[in-house]
Amino acid sequence: MSRVDSPKATTADLEAHKRLHRAGARLSDIILGGQDGIVNILGLVLGVAAASGSPRIIIAAALSTTFAESLSMAAVSYTSTQADRDYYNGQVEREKDHIRRFTDIEREEIRQIYQVKGFSGKQLDDIVHTITSDVNRWVEVMMAEELKISPVQQGGLLRSAAIVGIAAIVGSLLPLIPFFGLPVWLAVWGSIAMAGASLFIIGAYKAKATVGIWWKSGLQLLGIGLVTALIGYAIGASVARFSPI
Repeated sequence: MSRVDSPKATTADLEAHKRLHRAGARLSDIILGGQDGIVNILGLVLGVAAASGSPRIIIAAALSTTFAESLSMAAVSYTSTQADRDYYNGQVEREKDHIRRFTDIEREEIRQIYQVKGFSGKQLDDIVHTITSDVNRWVEVMMAEELKISPVQQGGLLRSAAIVGIAAIVGSLLPLIPFFGLPVWLAVWGSIAMAGASLFIIGAYKAKATVGIWWKSGLQLLGIGLVTALIGYAIGASVARFSPI
């Protein structure tokens, strides 16, 4: 097999590589919080606007919902990530027990994993020996290669929850901004425009940071926001029409 030479990475290349991984690690939390905040509050303000037409009621309802839902989302993010960590730790203990009780079977699983990767002969024997000579290393390989799960650090729990909560607050406030100082009818259109632009930017950024066509991803999130707005408006208009109050 011929050796493929690659150019040496510069310091700028390495820094860009690190930034890419950091952005990717936070992307899902930003999208989760931001998109949820924008969509929820856009539907809410349009529904309340159709039902009451009072800027004071719209702002009060939106602000109370913003902070209640944002804190709730942050808490859910924390507990769900904690559940992932607990699941990982439980699987670690399970693998340790299997290694202790079924050593030969677990060693053969390591051999098969690296056979599939193309290793054979003495090279394969050396790899199996190196991995299985240390229980912690053995378990780490089994978690990554067999179960396909990664560890979750304690700091990751708080960071993920904070990012989701802050993104939800920021996203929730965007559709609300036009209602400060503008007539309700004009604020409604301003809210739709601001929320739509924000959703499009989030979708485009997601495609740029991962894979996909940026404008298609932007339009996809924009479509979600518009559908939500129509549903919120329809519910609010129905309440205003049929309410006995």
